[in-house]
Amino acid sequence: MTTRKKYVLVGAGGRARFFYSAMAENFRETTELLALCDINQTRMDYAKQQLQMKFGYPEVRTYKPEAFDRMIEIEKPDVVIVTSVDRTHHTYIIRAMELGCDVITEKPMTIDEEKCRHILETVEKTGRNVRVTFNYRYAPHHTKVRELIEEGVIGQVNSVHFEWLLNTKHGADYFRRWHRDKRNSGGLLVHKSTHHFDLVSFWIGSEPDTVFALGDLLFYGRENAEKRGVTQFYDRATGNPLAEDDPFALHLDRNGRLKALYLDAEHEDGYLRDQNVFGDGISIEDTMGVMVRYRNKAILTYSLNAYSPWEGYRIAFNGTRGRLEMTIMEQSYVNSGGDKSLEGAIKNKEIRVFPMFDRPYEVNVETGVGGHGGGDPVLLNDIFGEPAEDRFKRAANHMDGARSILVGIAANRAIRTGQPVKVADLLR
Repeated sequence: MTTRKKYVLVGAGGRARFFYSAMAENFRETTELLALCDINQTRMDYAKQQLQMKFGYPEVRTYKPEAFDRMIEIEKPDVVIVTSVDRTHHTYIIRAMELGCDVITEKPMTIDEEKCRHILETVEKTGRNVRVTFNYRYAPHHTKVRELIEEGVIGQVNSVHFEWLLNTKHGADYFRRWHRDKRNSGGLLVHKSTHHFDLVSFWIGSEPDTVFALGDLLFYGRENAEKRGVTQFYDRATGNPLAEDDPFALHLDRNGRLKALYLDAEHEDGYLRDQNVFGDGISIEDTMGVMVRYRNKAILTYSLNAYSPWEGYRIAFNGTRGRLEMTIMEQSYVNSGGDKSLEGAIKNKEIRVFPMFDRPYEVNVETGVGGHGGGDPVLLNDIFGEPAEDRFKRAANHMDGARSILVGIAANRAIRTGQPVKVADLLR
């Protein structure tokens, strides 16, 4: 009989549901969720209600952050899952390891170089394991790209051009909530691009060396709206007549899950989930360009835009024997506002190989079912189930987590200073 691992979960917001519903629905034989920890009791109570009513799961206990050590002492978990606000990840990751637990953390692992150093030092000191949930690695089309490159189909990869587009539904959502403050999220080059920088290292098998970047807030924010002639503004959308005709507005009272998680919970911590994307106080960029030199001499040119008419990405790999192109259109979504299996689900995909001296051809690959291009179900089985040996080594550890965020952290520094940044210097 399989021994069930014991888990506690820190951060009971939208992303937490991805993990606790999987444990309750598909992995009861291998997992046991014992407790939740969050600053907001209303959100924890909602998660408990969902577990009990939807899945008939036994009642889990709840703890506030100041009782984290006590929770570990009482519950004695094997693993702590961290899905709190990005700026707090390091606090729980480090303390969990110090108290003898392994960790599964949502991306990004943390948001700046100092916190990253502390995590790496604690791993070295304690010998505990940190797992970063890079679900995009597990999407069938992404795994196929790694396979094609490993097999030398286009030879040695010398350059990658990577354009990621967030549309006016999903992209705008980062400017409504806590992510809009760079102190919370590290900006989109850390919070969102960590996925993309991880994929590049995963695909080409190399580590980032030097980073240069430019970025600015050119669409969202009050100043940009005023330049376009907007004269009426509001602080939050819910219940505000000025937001009725705004296609960027999010009305929390019109979605049961958003209402329960945020509107009904805001009296405890004051967090407003439906802020105006054209308001003041936004300190993250919405238009970014990054260049990265890798240790194997490959060059990445990367673009991230958060107000596109469509959601998805284009990637091109140029190698010594040809070119590989991939175009993906994704399902748009608002975090926690709908079926989690539709988050980043595939609408259309195309992978083409252009050999240097032969005819181009299309590469057929299965369309993954589930969120993030079909990567979510495979990741969850890899974390909570009994997965087979993975020849592609998709499980990401603390060093993978560090490599991905350090590109974004270096890019943020380059934007501030106008100078290229050596990634290795960030960890000294």
